[in-house]
Amino acid sequence: MNQTLRLLGRATSINVRKVLWTLDEAGLAYRHEAWGEGELSLRSPEFLALNPLGMIPVLVDGDAVLRESNTLCRYVAARAGRQDLLPTEALARARVEQWMDWQATELNNAWRYAFMGLVRKSPAHQDAVLLAQGLQGWNAQMDVLEAQLQTTGAYAAGDAFTLADVVLGLSLERWRQTPQAARPSFPALEAYHARLCERPAFRRHGANGQP
Repeated sequence: MNQTLRLLGRATSINVRKVLWTLDEAGLAYRHEAWGEGELSLRSPEFLALNPLGMIPVLVDGDAVLRESNTLCRYVAARAGRQDLLPTEALARARVEQWMDWQATELNNAWRYAFMGLVRKSPAHQDAVLLAQGLQGWNAQMDVLEAQLQTTGAYAAGDAFTLADVVLGLSLERWRQTPQAARPSFPALEAYHARLCERPAFRRHGANGQP
């Protein structure tokens, strides 16, 4: 397969940006279509024919249509033969994927209320007690990543940059951009962020002003 990939989804979506970052890291040719903006409705028959869930991102590769952002990152890395991003050896791959799965489950569930209330300004997420609890739970999960980075001294799965750092890098940027009255001090996270900022694709799709 050597055709140009199509990535569907507005770039304001954190899940779209993680796939954009992976595509740039992998060096694959792709066309980005900002579905979810303007006339490109996620409820249109054209889009629902690709993803009946009406959610982004969607990746189209010839006749193949795929969804779920972490799956798309895995697919892109494998399609490009980038074993540095996603190893093929079982244990090395599991060490990457365990952090990707943690990001999609524990970490994502921790930030929802606080992010919706403090950044999105959702009227349904303004309860002061729940906001405080949300920040406390979110910071507790970030402390898990802080401890891991203190152990590795470099990246989430070890010495080298992998797909785990793509998904976690976007989550870290979201945490950094969410206002807190007393943000915990996480020196390993700050050093990690500085390392990620050395990567042009992260500066384009992660540290780009979008929470």
